[in-house]
This record gives sequence, C-alpha cells and structure tokens, in this order.
Amino acid sequence: MAVFHGLRLVSLAVLMLVSQLDSASAAVRVFGLHAKGLNGDVILNKPDPYVKVWCGSSSGEQTEHINHNANPTWSAEFNFPNCKSGDSLKLEVWDKDIAFDDHLGTCGRPVQYGSLTVTCYLDKGTLFYSYEAK
Repeated sequence: MAVFHGLRLVSLAVLMLVSQLDSASAAVRVFGLHAKGLNGDVILNKPDPYVKVWCGSSSGEQTEHINHNANPTWSAEFNFPNCKSGDSLKLEVWDKDIAFDDHLGTCGRPVQYGSLTVTCYLDKGTLFYSYEAK
C-alpha cells in the first residue's frame, strides 16, 4: 500500500512540473518601450503618447500617457501567459487628447521564440520595444 501512495505522490509531482513547463513555454513578455520623433495632431504641440499592446487572443493592455513628449520612454512591462510562437503581437501608439485620441501608428508581427528587439516605423514616428517568448 505504501508503494502505491509513493507512486501517486511522484505522479502528482511530475504533473505539477509538466504544467509549469507548459505555461512557461507559452509566455510572452513585452518591455523596453520607447519612441522617437512622434508627431501629434498639431505640429507645434508635442504629443501625449501612450501604447496599447495585444498578444494573440489576450485582451489589450496599455501604458500610461506621457505629457508633451515626442521621444517618450515607458516603464510598463506586459506579460501574456497564453501567447505563443506564431500568435500576433500588436502595438498601437496613440496621442491622448481631450475629445478624441489620435492614432500615430501600428506595429504587428508574429511572435518568435527567444528575445528580440524590434524597431517599428510608424506613420508619425518610430517605436522601439523588446519582447521575450519562452
């Protein structure tokens, strides 16, 4: 009887390890977001930019907006535990306004395993970011 109890404990431990490996292999972390040369709706005013991020079918998240900055750096980091290689990673840059926010551009690419740094040329500036897919 003690042998069967020991086998059940070992089986449970193996299942727990496999579940950890499976979730780790399907995780994407987006970080290091910054931009250069962003233009808002009025050329004389610097934009109040923020970024929206999606990965696969996960709901979108966003950075805070930064007031009056054409070359912002965001400290936000996004984790998408259910996103995997081949899923779409999409980032949109917006200029926050009182009435309607202005879309400054979109970056989209399929996720690849590993660590990558991406340069994305927008309609109104350049976005840089890094991501890690395990």
